Amino acid sequence: MKIVQLLPELNEGGVERGTMELSRELVKLGHKSIVISSGGKLVSQIEADGAEHITLDICSKNSFTAPLRMLRLRKILRELKPDILHARSRVPAWLTYWANKKLGLPFVTTVHGFNSVSTYSAIMTKGDRVICVSSAVESYIKKHYDVDKDKIEVIPRGVDLDIFNPNNIDIKFIDEFKERYELEDRYIVTSVGRITQLKDLETFINAISLVKNRIPNVLGLIVGGVREDKEGYFNLLKEKIEKLNLQKYITFTGSQSRVEQIYALSDVVVSSSKKPESFGRSVAEAIAMNRPVIATNHGGVLDIVIDGKNGYFYSVGSSKELSQKIEDAKNLRFDGYSYIENNFSLNNMIEKTLEVYNMEVC
Repeated sequence: MKIVQLLPELNEGGVERGTMELSRELVKLGHKSIVISSGGKLVSQIEADGAEHITLDICSKNSFTAPLRMLRLRKILRELKPDILHARSRVPAWLTYWANKKLGLPFVTTVHGFNSVSTYSAIMTKGDRVICVSSAVESYIKKHYDVDKDKIEVIPRGVDLDIFNPNNIDIKFIDEFKERYELEDRYIVTSVGRITQLKDLETFINAISLVKNRIPNVLGLIVGGVREDKEGYFNLLKEKIEKLNLQKYITFTGSQSRVEQIYALSDVVVSSSKKPESFGRSVAEAIAMNRPVIATNHGGVLDIVIDGKNGYFYSVGSSKELSQKIEDAKNLRFDGYSYIENNFSLNNMIEKTLEVYNMEVC
């Protein structure tokens, strides 16, 4: 098959990562993969993986230039003659929808998140098949849009188990990382993700303050970069830590590339997002590394965490509840790798996505 994926740009983010992984695996399976976007730093990786990238502005929301960009897209698609069009965001979906009016190609969309309810967002439900990345997203679009339930498929984002594999622990990296951040003999509770208000790190910090009274060697490890527009929030967190006298109990590491190894050296991973995650890939990745996850009780993580088995849920903003779950997690033992392999692996995602494609092509 010849598959065209369309997204605004190829920089950072879950949509970009999912597009790149699907493209790479399609090529491995002998399919022709083409990605259309306005470009970005991941283009070189797309091409290195054997796919083709076509640069076209399908990112801009400028309605005045939209007709011309739609016509350019139609010309490209007419020349490519793909078997499947797969739009992963709203602007590309609208442009593809209108460009495809005269072409009649099979059109698939993926709803990656809880977009605002509007006519603009409704385009993501207009595909011949509509993929949702979690049952929470499926429920959301069923509630707010008149969409045929028979054309919806829930396909969770896949974890790359070649990377997130507890048998591939890099002892040297872990030893050096622990030495650099003074983590030896600490009970490590980790939060991974960019530092933003949505991550509710205030509750995480408050929970660590409570836990230290029961687990004196606890350490809250906050792994994630700080964008320029979030520096003010970052400074408020540091002031809070100082006010609570937690300097020996909270460590910031900045952005890290070897996140699988950081999960491996952690004792517990916390996902404290105020806003429901559409899926929760980091939660699945941590569980694949056999680490218990404590997550806020909403969104896509409800599909992944089995309460009392591989983690726990807690109420948004409840530092007391979170602190108790951190303590309880010390007793959890489970085979997270097999669980993720059977339910949320990259191979599962590819297989189910191809099933959707084949249903449309046939």
